[in-house]
Amino acid sequence: MGSYIPSTPAERREMLSAVGVSSFRELYRDVPEEMYRPDLDLPAGKSELEVSRIMTSLAEKNQVFPTVLRGAGAYDHYIPSIVKYIPAKEEFLTAYTPYQAEMSQGILQSIFEYQTMICRLTGMDVSNASVYDGATAAAEAAAMCRDRKRRVTLISAAAHPDTIQTVKTYCYAAGEAVEVIPEKDGKTDLAALAAMLTPEVASVYIQQPNFYGQLEDAEKIGETVHQAGAMYILGCNPIALAILQTPREAGADIAVGEGQPLGMPLSYGGPYLGFMATTTKYMRKLPGRIVGQTVDAAGARAYVLSLQAREQHIRREKASSNICSNEALCALTAGLYMAAMGPAGMEKAAKQSMAKAHYLAEKLCALPGVELVHSGAFFHEFVTTLPHSAEVLSTLEEAGILGGLPIAGGVLWCATEKVPKAELDRAVEIVKEVLGRCN
Repeated sequence: MGSYIPSTPAERREMLSAVGVSSFRELYRDVPEEMYRPDLDLPAGKSELEVSRIMTSLAEKNQVFPTVLRGAGAYDHYIPSIVKYIPAKEEFLTAYTPYQAEMSQGILQSIFEYQTMICRLTGMDVSNASVYDGATAAAEAAAMCRDRKRRVTLISAAAHPDTIQTVKTYCYAAGEAVEVIPEKDGKTDLAALAAMLTPEVASVYIQQPNFYGQLEDAEKIGETVHQAGAMYILGCNPIALAILQTPREAGADIAVGEGQPLGMPLSYGGPYLGFMATTTKYMRKLPGRIVGQTVDAAGARAYVLSLQAREQHIRREKASSNICSNEALCALTAGLYMAAMGPAGMEKAAKQSMAKAHYLAEKLCALPGVELVHSGAFFHEFVTTLPHSAEVLSTLEEAGILGGLPIAGGVLWCATEKVPKAELDRAVEIVKEVLGRCN
């Protein structure tokens, strides 16, 4: 093992002495003795062929569902072939951020075009080159809004639970306060929000559509937030933006969201990307990179890293964020998806998703004991009651259908443009059969 450690034994002793300990065990003295494992009982090494066989056998345990009726933040949309092909080319394929992006005009151009399309989708003036995921984008947006007088972040209880937890984690680490706005009938409680908007509130985060698929009154919420002097952050589903009002039209100061629906497969949870866009007024508070277009010495079009907040590197104690990387490969994928689909294609995907979700809801709610939990308008997700839900969902899985997600109060269903009508009917028939058998 020592051959893989670049430091010599003498150098390691010198480093231990410099931090005031005599051994590596003392360095980890906070680790309880019963949890300390100085000698690991690891199996012997294996050949490449043996490892390949083991990994293949593990992969065979995964169940791939031809029909997916579950969303909850990750959505099974159709992905054009070109969207999968180009990011796999060796010119672009990378496991992480290309740190020397200015050396590659191709990478810079792809980021610039991604930013441009995100701005058009959200109605905002400027977008960064992406962050790790949608929940991270929400937390980073909240950090953008805080100042010396306003330190409190409000987040709707109707937002995605992972987003709520991530914002809480970021605020906890920064020593800042976060409060959750109650939900009422599956949407943000506007009366509770108005009562919580004190002079200490820096920002309010609302999700549109929200976790339950409900459409919030985003414009009215924005007016309420701005009247209290706080900033308004709107979390968005990028496919829904093809038919809903833009965050800018709703009065948002910052638009964020999960970019997975833009051409990324479900992939067991990642990698995904978070998009962030804002107005010119708050451009210099936007974390991460911003790529711009200019001309070179010969007058030809060129792309450069236009802006990155200097606090992230130089005045770090004053930085609102230490994000200096981006999900470049995922951003390239998202840009390709938006370019391949175009405004008309994305609008069609959104309308079909919405129509199929409403069709599924209507058919399910015609069954005994199945009712919509919330009364408001929804996009492509909705919550229903479901008697014998465990047996219903397991039977659907046996039939190759991933049913809705069990949540408190019911089951959260989803339909996208990718699900054929025949499969929706088949799913409803299976639910009907199970309910009939159980009743």
